[in-house]
Amino acid sequence: MFVSVMIVAAAAAAQPAPTAAPAAAPAPLGAGRAFISPMGEPFVGRTQGEDGLVVWFAQADANHDGVLTADEMAADADRFFKTLDLNHDGEIDPDEITNYEAYVVPELRVDPIFSAADLPGGQHFEHVDDETNAGRLGLLKIPEPVASADTNFDRGVSMAEFEAAAKQRFQQLDSDNNGGLTLRDVQAIRIAAATNARRKQHEVKAGASDDSHSAEYGTQDQTPQ
Repeated sequence: MFVSVMIVAAAAAAQPAPTAAPAAAPAPLGAGRAFISPMGEPFVGRTQGEDGLVVWFAQADANHDGVLTADEMAADADRFFKTLDLNHDGEIDPDEITNYEAYVVPELRVDPIFSAADLPGGQHFEHVDDETNAGRLGLLKIPEPVASADTNFDRGVSMAEFEAAAKQRFQQLDSDNNGGLTLRDVQAIRIAAATNARRKQHEVKAGASDDSHSAEYGTQDQTPQ
């Protein structure tokens, strides 16, 4: 009997230990597409393939009726302003702007697009476009969305200036002046902006005008002449 027990125990010990099921891989952070809101806030899709624009729109559309209004965009800007105003003094000061540019949205620091051409009469034209690349992740051609809200040029941005900039940028996006933007509206603007940025990186029309306060990409004919 003792010998039989020893044989059974030895056979059991010789069996390989059961393999534990592999742990499920964690969902990748920032798996979706990056987006920078009109006020300069970065968003990334929460799942693979999701656009950060969708995340921003769902947040900014406070009453979730599918239509973003100027007041909702201003309120969302106020919320973002408070995250940038680190010392809570009611102004985004130069140090806080530097912090924003260096740590919140370092992807805004991109190289400008240079173009040059010899014009009739022997003149030489050079053009520096620092807006198209900046707009590749957003909706508007604004190289630095936070600092550009400083309308009185005192090197700081007050909440009133930031809110006014939000309403102005809403009007730029609301090209048909109906007072509301749907997700489909901003997605169409996003596609046009990204397409225009890619095209300009490879083919730039010399002498083209790029106004930092212009409306969204896609509202004018961008076809090279």
